[in-house]
Amino acid sequence: MGCGTSSVKDRRSEQVLKAALVIQNWYRGYSTRLKARQRYALTIFQSIEYADEQGQLQLSNFFSFMLENYAHIHEKDPEIVARLFGSTIQDYKDRQDYVAFVDVPNSYNGPRLQFPLTFTDIDLLVDAFKQQQILHARYVLEVLFETKKVLKQMPNFTHVKTSPSKEITICGDLHGKLDDLLLIFYKNGLPSGSNSYIFNGDFVDRGRNSIEILMILFVSFLVYPNDLHLNRGNHEDFMMNLRYGFTKEILCKYKIHGKQILQILEDVYTWLPIGTIIDNEILVIHGGISESTDLNLLHHVERHKMKSVLMPPTPLDGDPDTNLKKKKFNATILPREVKTSTSLSEQLTKHEWEQVIDILWSDPRGKRGCYPNTSRGGGCYFGPDITSKVLNRYQLKMLIRSHECKPEGYEICHDGKVITIFSASNYYEEGSNRGAYIKLSFGMAPRFFQYQVTRTTCLRPLYQRVNAIESSAIRILRERIIARKTDLIHAFQLQDRSKSGKLSMSQWAFSMENILGLNLPWRSLSSRLVTTDTNGDINYMSSFQDIHIQKPVKEAQSTLIETLYRYRSDLQIIFNVIDSDHSGLISVEEFRSMWKLFNSHYNIHIDDFQIDELAERMDLNKDGSIDFNEFLKAFHVVHKLDKLNKSGSGLL
Repeated sequence: MGCGTSSVKDRRSEQVLKAALVIQNWYRGYSTRLKARQRYALTIFQSIEYADEQGQLQLSNFFSFMLENYAHIHEKDPEIVARLFGSTIQDYKDRQDYVAFVDVPNSYNGPRLQFPLTFTDIDLLVDAFKQQQILHARYVLEVLFETKKVLKQMPNFTHVKTSPSKEITICGDLHGKLDDLLLIFYKNGLPSGSNSYIFNGDFVDRGRNSIEILMILFVSFLVYPNDLHLNRGNHEDFMMNLRYGFTKEILCKYKIHGKQILQILEDVYTWLPIGTIIDNEILVIHGGISESTDLNLLHHVERHKMKSVLMPPTPLDGDPDTNLKKKKFNATILPREVKTSTSLSEQLTKHEWEQVIDILWSDPRGKRGCYPNTSRGGGCYFGPDITSKVLNRYQLKMLIRSHECKPEGYEICHDGKVITIFSASNYYEEGSNRGAYIKLSFGMAPRFFQYQVTRTTCLRPLYQRVNAIESSAIRILRERIIARKTDLIHAFQLQDRSKSGKLSMSQWAFSMENILGLNLPWRSLSSRLVTTDTNGDINYMSSFQDIHIQKPVKEAQSTLIETLYRYRSDLQIIFNVIDSDHSGLISVEEFRSMWKLFNSHYNIHIDDFQIDELAERMDLNKDGSIDFNEFLKAFHVVHKLDKLNKSGSGLL
């Protein structure tokens, strides 16, 4: 009897073990599928982000094109020219000349800074910003002027030393996410003489608290200039700020003095160092390197001449008749005040400009070699061989960079020689990624610290968080699809020779990639974007189901509406630059002239008469002016999210 009982127990134990293994295998597979869905969603976010950066580079080229081809623009508004090519704010010898008239009223109950600044002021700012208080414009301007004064004494590359007893903390992109900075300080301590930091660029844009982050970092830098180090990122650039939110944040928070704050900020950006070298072994830069990276040259570049990394040296450089054309360019376009303050000869050379672009915009890849960064449109992709070559050339051991969102907050590649650190958690969507920072001390391996700012959504189960991230990514992707509806339909119909309304999976994926240029796994995404028949063929018109662009002007043609929607961010930036007095209004004539140049530069096939008709319809008050920002706000994509959310299959 005892033996029988033992065998029953053994069988039960075996069954329990088998059941546990089945559950374990199921859970592992389930978790793997969730992680894959999250990875695909992040791929969508990143591809669209990089495509927008390509658009920003193209927009910068447009401004150069505009100034070359619109010779009379300075007669109507010379400030546009001064903003793009010249000095934007006087170099006040005495900052009190400007700041003195900015009064702080007795009713102001925010933080009050005392100059010269001390650690108390850092603590004061942190506490005030936790309470969502706004620092008065006078203090902002004072901090900016003082920061510029100290930055001007800094070299292009800051050299720092660590020791077994003195560590340094390296933080990546923060992008206006104040909660991440406060969490880093909570976990790692405020900057001090014994707690050194490197902040590796992209302090601003995207998030809602860019100015608060800048003020904390700049005040900390002024108090501890030898222990807090700031590198320039590709978003420390007024052209990027116009698109990605920081300009709007400043003008919203500082309605009276916002314009002045933005102007001095443009100048401060140019004086930020472009890199840090730790213990003569570790290079810390925002983006990356290329096979032609010359650190000796970069040490001596006059970095302040690069007003915007997105404004390349005038295309007249390198022309056989450069001197003649420059003279003509100055005579016909640049107003006298720009010519006397900043001449075209004071720009960086094309080679110097390319060197800095590579430092700020490049990304590492597993493929050997160095080739154009086609995703972003600027900088390059560099392989492990390029990393080894450049590091060996300058007796360095490691490259630490930022610039790319990573799911875990950091990533190690190129045989451990390249580390990417990204400090903005929940960058694309709540729950989308962790943030991280690195701690280094002499002779020790880097230590990584991860975190994630917790909101209620982050406390939900993983599958709910993945569903939310995925739905958001698909929604953004579908908006990009509807903006190219006409082009996509044309591409589909070229493939559909039998006029059946259907394409194979490979034909549909080819058309999507060819038109949108997003480098996405279209086959895997197809289940969330289109319907298929029993043979697996795709009904390509289902790409646009349950989604359309709201027409602010009903009579306008669909192709015109699509074009305006597709370029709405670019157009808003252009017209905000034209609207130098921030009235929100531009003249109908300005609209027509600027659109025709935009149309020509972007090679858009919209007839002039359509634009003329549209301009007349937009002149609602019949006074010859257009509230273009309000017009663009009327554009929005309408789609039924229920169908997106009900699909339980996910991306896989």
